[in-house]
Amino acid sequence: MSEVGYGAWGIGQTMWIGADDAESLRALERAIDLGINFIDTALAYGNGHSEELVGKTVRGRSETVHVATKIPPLNGRWPASGDDHPDAAFPAAHIRDCTERSLRNLGLEAIDLQQFHVWHDNWLDRGEWLEAVQALKQEGKIRNWGVSINDHDPGTALGLVRSGDVDTVQVIYNVFDQSPEDELFPAVNEHDVGVLARVPFDEGGLTGTITPETGFPEGDFRHDYFAGDRKRQVAERVAAIVDDLGIEADAIAETALRYILSSDAVSTVIPGMRSIRNVERNCAAGDGRGLPAEQVERLHAHRWDRNFYRD
Repeated sequence: MSEVGYGAWGIGQTMWIGADDAESLRALERAIDLGINFIDTALAYGNGHSEELVGKTVRGRSETVHVATKIPPLNGRWPASGDDHPDAAFPAAHIRDCTERSLRNLGLEAIDLQQFHVWHDNWLDRGEWLEAVQALKQEGKIRNWGVSINDHDPGTALGLVRSGDVDTVQVIYNVFDQSPEDELFPAVNEHDVGVLARVPFDEGGLTGTITPETGFPEGDFRHDYFAGDRKRQVAERVAAIVDDLGIEADAIAETALRYILSSDAVSTVIPGMRSIRNVERNCAAGDGRGLPAEQVERLHAHRWDRNFYRD
């Protein structure tokens, strides 16, 4: 896969306010022009709208573009709880129904990577999910299977990685949340599991565009994510990174991507991109160079353990 992939949550027109379909389609086309060959979407992104845009784009291209999507939990529990039985979130009929819906939205014969949108290791060796996934693989409807790991909690998928039953994991990994480096990345390297690094910019915090005065419209999830004093905290921590590395303020986003791509565990990073400008800027980081080791080491000091989704 290309080092930089395309995260398609923001083009679904829900939770991220302001997406325009025409611009989203142009951004998708430009991404493929620049060599991106992996797109990550989900049935929950705009109730299939993101999938429809992705499918329309991919079907019109001659290049091979790998498409990943995700199945939402039937019980609506985000993040997954280890107290739930796996069949409450992913019963076999739900796995199959969502996969069929995604195939129709995408207009494709097979999904390159189907994923559970949440996961908890307490589900190992329980429920119907594994047999359902294996059946879809045997039927050729999905080619690979993975999970999206609970926000800021990579330890909840270590058992799955070690089980041999999963092809990929998707995990929050960025300059602030370096927790996957502790146990998850050694495990995926040992067991040959791919890694999709999500939330590379901390929902915009690591782009350098968030200031104490930044506002978000009602209905945009960032209105709550950056509530209260959080914008000031983020801006101060970004300023500290810029000062420590001696880089230009507008280089923070590229630095953030290159930090992620400096890890040998990461298969691809999937920033959200809704404009051609962002596509072009992000693709420039996928040149195989990563960051100098000295900068990677300096960035380790900027780890910030917290959870703005729930705290």
